[in-house]
Amino acid sequence: MTSENYSNKALPALVSSSAECYWQRLIETGFDPEACLTSEQSQELKSILGLSDFVATQLCRHPDWIPLLFEQGLSQLDRQQFMPELKLALESVTTEEQAKAKVRQYRNLQMVRLAWRDFMGYVSVQESLLDLSSLAEALVIESRDWLYGVMCQQYGTPSDSEGNAQPLLILGMGKLGGRELNFSSDIDLIFTFPEHGETVGGRRALDNQQFFIRMGQRLVNLLDQVTVDGFVYRVDMRLRPYGDSGPLVVSFSALEDYYQEQGRDWERYAMVKARALGPWSNYSDELHSLLRPFVYRRYIDFSAIDSLRKMKQLIAQEVRRRQLTNNIKLGAGGIREVEFVVQSFQLVRGGREPALRQQSLFAAIQTLYDLGQLEYLAVDELKHSYILLRRVENLLQALDDKQTQTLPDNELDWQRLCFAMNVPYAEELKQQIDEAMARIHDHFDATVGEDSSRPQSAHWTAQLWEIFDDQDALALLAEQQIEDDSLWHNLRDWRDSVARRSIGPRGRETLDKMMPKLLEELIVQNQSPDVFAPVSKVLDQILTRTTYLELLCENPGARQQLVSLCSASPWIAKQLARFPMLLDELIDPSQLYDVTSLDDYGSELRQYLLRVPEEDMEQQMEALRQFKLSQQLKIAAADVTGVLPVMQVSDHLTFLAEAIVEQVVNQAWLQVSTRHGVPDNLKGGDKGFAVIGYGKAGGIELGYGSDLDLVFLHQSDVNGHTNGDRQIDINHFYLKLAQRILHLFSTRTTSGELYEVDMRLRPSGASGLLVSEIERFGEYQREEAWTWEHQALVRARFMFGDNALSTRFSVIRSEVLALERDKQTLAKDVRDMRIKMRDHLLNVDSGFVDLKQSRGGIADIEFLAQYLVLANAAEYKDLTTWSDNVRIFAALAELEIISIPMAQQLTHVYCKLRNESHRLTLQGLPGTLPFEQVEQEMASISQIYLDVLG
Repeated sequence: MTSENYSNKALPALVSSSAECYWQRLIETGFDPEACLTSEQSQELKSILGLSDFVATQLCRHPDWIPLLFEQGLSQLDRQQFMPELKLALESVTTEEQAKAKVRQYRNLQMVRLAWRDFMGYVSVQESLLDLSSLAEALVIESRDWLYGVMCQQYGTPSDSEGNAQPLLILGMGKLGGRELNFSSDIDLIFTFPEHGETVGGRRALDNQQFFIRMGQRLVNLLDQVTVDGFVYRVDMRLRPYGDSGPLVVSFSALEDYYQEQGRDWERYAMVKARALGPWSNYSDELHSLLRPFVYRRYIDFSAIDSLRKMKQLIAQEVRRRQLTNNIKLGAGGIREVEFVVQSFQLVRGGREPALRQQSLFAAIQTLYDLGQLEYLAVDELKHSYILLRRVENLLQALDDKQTQTLPDNELDWQRLCFAMNVPYAEELKQQIDEAMARIHDHFDATVGEDSSRPQSAHWTAQLWEIFDDQDALALLAEQQIEDDSLWHNLRDWRDSVARRSIGPRGRETLDKMMPKLLEELIVQNQSPDVFAPVSKVLDQILTRTTYLELLCENPGARQQLVSLCSASPWIAKQLARFPMLLDELIDPSQLYDVTSLDDYGSELRQYLLRVPEEDMEQQMEALRQFKLSQQLKIAAADVTGVLPVMQVSDHLTFLAEAIVEQVVNQAWLQVSTRHGVPDNLKGGDKGFAVIGYGKAGGIELGYGSDLDLVFLHQSDVNGHTNGDRQIDINHFYLKLAQRILHLFSTRTTSGELYEVDMRLRPSGASGLLVSEIERFGEYQREEAWTWEHQALVRARFMFGDNALSTRFSVIRSEVLALERDKQTLAKDVRDMRIKMRDHLLNVDSGFVDLKQSRGGIADIEFLAQYLVLANAAEYKDLTTWSDNVRIFAALAELEIISIPMAQQLTHVYCKLRNESHRLTLQGLPGTLPFEQVEQEMASISQIYLDVLG
């Protein structure tokens, strides 16, 4: 359809009504269309006002743009002019506030032009995406160049050892790198520079990396900050090496080292589209050359398909967790699946076929046809379906400049879409979208996917699910030589309760397909009929979430794990019932039992958070909780199957908590520092803040339901202030940081609370400061703390913070533990505290023992370790090294303070009791056992306790 037809086309009723409202707003600004527009131009203007809220809002704010847009022409656009026009606009600018205003106003004017062209059918979607990408690139590069000039005047020019000026190179990732950016996308960038060195010509030399980190921070702020003129782009820097925890800018050599040594599969995928933005240079060549070996292997690399398959599985998991519906990007057959099909070929064959090493999907798909890798029909269907979805996506985002891929939930926006797509009715457009996505998904399954659907031969469990008569059901079970009729009674009662619930026709159909398969799994595993009860509780929670029913229906591995884990552990069954999103973890048994290595929890969590918009704090908090739950499930699954011994279970639960503590502190820091700045005495990326773990966290002995005993410390000049717009004194800053950390831990989201945090072990307990300056903490421990506080310090361990604070805390802890003490007085204090604790906490039925609080239990062993350290550390400083009981006992034996048999007995009983405690937790039972089961072990500890403490 020609542009003339579009502009003369009658608007649908709701669009026309919206156009009239905006037209009146425009007239009220004083704009007179008759004075500067022809009647055809007025009609076209009215049309675009009704079609896009973004365009209408901008034009009502800037009516002077209207004659300019018509004068410059809407059907023609020279994207090569973006950079010179921006450069000219920024030439006279002297402050960042002025620069922000200039680039935002230019961005908004051009985005209005591009949306107008899109809605009125002036351009193909390929042209539109190229225009949007060129505009984004111009805005990023001209902002960079202006800022570079300003900073060189301020700090001098960053130079290498030979005096050559060093530039900041920017890698555009994703669709920006492929020159196929959508209308309201955020932009993923990576900043890098060629060589280390320092600035030349400033008042004092500054390290190149520090210069570029400062520049990067200011550039992100220049583009990302929301002002009265809006923002330029939401900038996401989390694809850089090490994500949020890595430096904002690294050198070429550091970039190369990272990808050679630590680059992940998903980073290879992301790098396919990476492109150095701006005018090409020798540095651009060098950068692409050093990245190429990481992305494209020399051989044909079929491992890439499995990596993409896993990434797609993660995306499907995210769609389920966030309950995304009608999503044309992430859903089955969406935009992402086309990208996966094309990029699977690029990653597999790009090492051998240089022609495939390109960022543009349109160019890559044509190359695949030219190379004979894709048939004409596949190319044609993928290309046309992709174009349809990209056009719909672009229009969806141009409605109100919002990043969305979800189809409208209101009639007005459907009418707007239909008008722009030249389709008469919403139902017809929906059908075109559905057909396009179905075609894409077929090609995805053929290339990357694993079609898990398989023809099901009729199984007798299908009859059992459909039977309503008791006698018929019991006869069928008898035929299968199943004599226990409780399975039938449990099933019948549950099915009756389900019949009274509203789960919709699709849910009912999926349930009818899934239940025979699940019952078959119960029988195959020869599980007790009792296991149906916890399984049914999981099903109760997902009956109205059909995607999870489909997951169980289509994944034999997930069904198998659901049954076996519910049978092995009521605690796991309860977790699955409370948090159905954990069912995603059951799909691949090899992944489920492949517990994250202790050193990798931090990097795994950082990667996990990359999927969540950094600015969306609610989603960030939910993601932290989901990560914790999914990792805990893996640990528990490995625990109940004997893959992990008890000592390692606690190690994993503790290191998981450490990784979460790190991210919570980083998020809290970002929120507080964005508002107030940071303490003005800090250097580099230091925070001057530490988290100390006490109790089980300190002793590396966390259990599944453990809370975190934490103490917060800081190291700062108490008279200083923060350096932000809203300055506050440093003590107040760290108080706000501590409050924010506790808020992030305790807030209940859909996935519950992150951890319960207990701060009562801080100096002066509940009445003390929430965060202490480290030297004041040391003074308190030396001069005011009670014996029980020194006992607690034995189990204290540095969990997060700067190296300087870690070193200082270790010195203070060692000095305090090594104070001279009278052993008789110490023994009395420890005994009195133990009696007080037992009187307060022990509550157990006759004939049973509490594994922790009863005589000879875990607490007695812990008190023994604490007493022996405090009594002997003045003479043997090595005793202050460890915070966990097992290594404390080993050290005591090595120093001959206790005998080797005594140390072995303490360690053996301690591990056994903790093992039993873990087992009971997983069985959903309290931590008590019949006395006779542990009588011998606990009696031996009671005797040792008596011998040592009297």
